[in-house]
Amino acid sequence: PRGPDAPVPGTGSAAPVPATGSAARAPATGSAVECPVVVAGQVWGRIVVSARSEEPFPVNTGSQLAAFADLVSIAIENARAQAELTASRARIVTAADCARRRIERDLHDGVQQRLVSLLLLLRNAQLQLPAGLGRLRAELDDIVAGLGDTSDELREVARGIHPAILVQGGLAPALKALARRSAVPVDLAVRVRDRLPERVEVSAYYVVSEALTNAAKHAQASAVTVTVDADSDVLRVRVRDDGVGGAGFAGGTGLVGLRDRVEALDGRLSLDSPPAAGTTLCAELPAGQRDGGRP
Repeated sequence: PRGPDAPVPGTGSAAPVPATGSAARAPATGSAVECPVVVAGQVWGRIVVSARSEEPFPVNTGSQLAAFADLVSIAIENARAQAELTASRARIVTAADCARRRIERDLHDGVQQRLVSLLLLLRNAQLQLPAGLGRLRAELDDIVAGLGDTSDELREVARGIHPAILVQGGLAPALKALARRSAVPVDLAVRVRDRLPERVEVSAYYVVSEALTNAAKHAQASAVTVTVDADSDVLRVRVRDDGVGGAGFAGGTGLVGLRDRVEALDGRLSLDSPPAAGTTLCAELPAGQRDGGRP
């Protein structure tokens, strides 16, 4: 067996190397030392060191090259693992959004439509009530009002699960609707001309939604500014309020899940919230391919 520093016969070119991770060495003029880079049991590439000088390589050149090749292999394996993790997280986010959309559609086409039908039937029954049944009419009024409130609440729940307007109209109309419903006045500027991948639009929507919720519930804010713009590579979302500040990525808050969602798409989420100086939430999301299919 040949060790990492054992000479391999040959002149003028690198000697053949087995896929074992050991380095081979060829002495003499034009000699070279090479070592395979083995990743997951497969030869990924080779590192070759050659010299035109007649001086032979130091005896430990092969072992040093083998150690360097091991470091390269580890770096490649780590990069592959990170890429696979990122892709896996993105698939989970996409699957969750598809499930949310399906639930929203089922609620809209099922329970919501049934409630609307019942409301129409009750209102029709009210119109046909004979005179002198004031008590019954009042009871029906209460039932109709209760069903109307229930329908509105269910609509809000469905919208929170997955905003249908986002799928139908895009990011700008969805954010305008979100701003109109906000308990805090919102100054909204959306500079996005084209449709983006659905997972990016959904994530941007939830960034703004979470920030507006926090501004109303926790920050005691009186105004919020939302700016959204995009270039060919990145969608940028910035939400700024004038509240009490002091927000953070503490365990159990919605910001933690929001950061996980953004990072799963290889994006970045930053928070600046000094006490008594307001809160700024910024997200950068890869815009990706823009087409009708919207991956």
